[in-house]
Amino acid sequence: MRVRRLPNDPGPAGWNRLLPDPAPAAPLEGNTTADWLVIGAGFAGLAAAHRLSEGAPGDRIVLLEASRVGEGPAGRNSGFMIDLPHDLASDDYGGAPEADLAQLRDNRQGIAQARAMAEEFGLTEEAFSIPGKINGAATQAGDAHNRSFAQHLATLGEPCELLNAAQMREITGTGYYTSGLYSPGTAMIQPALFVRGVAAGLASNRVTLHEMSPVTALERKGDWVATTPGGRVTAPRVILAVNGHLASFGHMQRRLMHVFTYASMTRALTDEECARLGGERVWGLTPADPMGTTVRRISGTGGARIVVRNRFTFDPSMEVSEARIRSVARDHDRAFAARFPMLANTEMDYRWGGRLCLARNGVQVIGELDERLYSACCQNGLGTAKGTFAGGLAADLALGRSSEALTRALAADKPSLLPPPPVSTLGANLYLKWQERKAGAEL
Repeated sequence: MRVRRLPNDPGPAGWNRLLPDPAPAAPLEGNTTADWLVIGAGFAGLAAAHRLSEGAPGDRIVLLEASRVGEGPAGRNSGFMIDLPHDLASDDYGGAPEADLAQLRDNRQGIAQARAMAEEFGLTEEAFSIPGKINGAATQAGDAHNRSFAQHLATLGEPCELLNAAQMREITGTGYYTSGLYSPGTAMIQPALFVRGVAAGLASNRVTLHEMSPVTALERKGDWVATTPGGRVTAPRVILAVNGHLASFGHMQRRLMHVFTYASMTRALTDEECARLGGERVWGLTPADPMGTTVRRISGTGGARIVVRNRFTFDPSMEVSEARIRSVARDHDRAFAARFPMLANTEMDYRWGGRLCLARNGVQVIGELDERLYSACCQNGLGTAKGTFAGGLAADLALGRSSEALTRALAADKPSLLPPPPVSTLGANLYLKWQERKAGAEL
């Protein structure tokens, strides 16, 4: 199969820009063989390579990445590795209790593997920690969403704490939020620091990593042969960890929803600005309404900064223009100014877009697509936890291991078929705009 589309990520990956420049890439050059080939070095690909290196010690594992580790979607998310149900199509993230309990187990399995990798490779607390997160509400409707979700969590036996306006101000430094809902199980990561640290740990002794090596063709000639601009890898078993680009490899056509979301990161705040803001040095806040604005305050490599993320667009081409980034930037600036009037005239250093892949019925694509060709894709807007989970399960399947989680994943339906374009594009974007309008001040 000839790969129809290669990754194209808009804007600089701000998290990666905070870090020192990496060592030069080592693109694939010439022809080589491996026992295992993993395509994609995001959360799913790194988790798959890690699990394979544990389960097949001594085997040769090759990991191909189209760009640089940390520059793709894995380095462009907001850094929330969420354990709780996180259905972006719902009003309050919750769903049916039985399905949500399964989600909890799956997400926590992904977080457990991420924590194991962080510990194994000596990553810092900035790269990975589990402080929990807050759902922040700025409206009565947002507060109602939080209270509804708190009741839902209680039925699941999950701890949480409702916060009042004074507590929210003490944490965030701003009076914008009227209430909040704290939950303790979310891991917070510096996405680029995490994936680069894991990739370096794997490449140091167990995995051969080739960056700047996009796969342009994948075909089975007895074994699988992956072609890149510089060479070929022949391997009997392949794991595709390419999320939405699974469709570019010819699988799940018209079943995957390609969505972009967007973020902006401030310049480093001065000590005087930090004092004027007040609040805690580090916190993470997701919106009570899933269509609202996510906010993080970070303090670490690159200084004290604030990150805002909002807006979703449906883009089947898997590309957006720089003009789109500039347009969305105005929404980011409005959201930032409303929340942080004490930081007026604070410029944004970085603005970027990141790709999501969703299924209408919320399933992942974890399984064997063809003989000895495995998938760890479709993370449904929670690529950190669900991607890590999917990569580990795909490797387990390829290694011949079994588990309750894998049995469930293999029994899942296919992603639902989408209406033909342009109906799907028009309908999805109208729906997203309507949902954002409904979010009101939560956006």
